[in-house]
Order: sequence, then structure tokens, then C-alpha cells
Amino acid sequence: MQEAEPGQPVEISLVPLDQADNAEFVTRIADLVNKAYADAEKGLWRDGTRRTSADEVAAVIRAGQLAVARLDGRLVGTVRVQRLHSGEAEFGMLVASPQHRGLGIGRALVTFAEAWARDRGLDRMQLELLVPRAWTDPVKDFLRHWYTRIGYREVRVGQLDEAYPAHVPYLATPCDFVIFHKTL
Repeated sequence: MQEAEPGQPVEISLVPLDQADNAEFVTRIADLVNKAYADAEKGLWRDGTRRTSADEVAAVIRAGQLAVARLDGRLVGTVRVQRLHSGEAEFGMLVASPQHRGLGIGRALVTFAEAWARDRGLDRMQLELLVPRAWTDPVKDFLRHWYTRIGYREVRVGQLDEAYPAHVPYLATPCDFVIFHKTL
């Protein structure tokens, strides 16, 4: 793990829309997300399944929904923020670079996402956590507890095959997603 100097600030901002056309930047983000999710969701997806693509990242940037975290100018994390049709905010694609975990980057990204929602007059944040049905995944268990510690509450379990049927063929094991809410 790369160490940050004590008090070294993590800079987080929405990605400028024109960066969607910067192929190198978009690919770097897609690679970071895919690496982090390959580690965090090992055993949930068939080998070779990627969490995202450069095209999807570019589309999220064009929609004004992607924020990045930088430490000393280096890309170290991402989070997607969006307003749902229900009027709630949602964050997803939360990633801290594996080399920079334990430095508070994930927490800083969640704080950014919550502030983003409040700035838009939204008073509830949602997140979805993919979990295997038949076994306990230690990474997902850690995340479930972490989200609870920072104020999120499980509100329901969604069926992946109903909400995201296109993803089901890529699963290595049956999964559901836990929906969390936090009042902001």
C-alpha cells in the first residue's frame, strides 16, 4: 500500500464533460474500476467479466455523473452520482485504488456524493450492494458493515434477475443486491 503523508488532502471533483473525449483518461478510469471490482467481487462473476467499459465511463462523464479522487495529482478513486427517477440520489461505482486503500479515500468519496446530493436539494442517498445468495463473501460483508457504520440502513433486497436481467448470464453464482438508504 502506498502511504500518504499525514493530512495530505484528497481532492475530489466532478470530471469535466469534455474529458469524455480523452480516451487515455477514460481508459485509465475504466481500468481502475475493473481492477477494483475484479478484486472485490471475485467469485461473483464469470472469469473475464468486466464491471465497466471505456464507452460506459465516457457516457457517465458526459452525463455529469462521475467524480474522481486525486492524491498528489494521481487518480486514486471514483464515484458515480446520480438523481434517480424517484427523486433520491444514488452513488455507485465507488472505487479506491487498491494501492491507496486505508487512507480514507472511500469515505471521502461518499462524503462528496452526499454533499453533491444535498447541493441539489435531495434528502436521501441510495446505494446498491451486490451479494451472493448462497454464501457470505468477506469483502461484501465488510462493506455491508462499513455502510451501516457510516449511517446507511438496509431497506430491502432486490432480485438481480428482475432489476438487471442483462447481467445475470455473467454471474458465476446467484446474487441479489441489498439496497441501502441514508437520510441526508
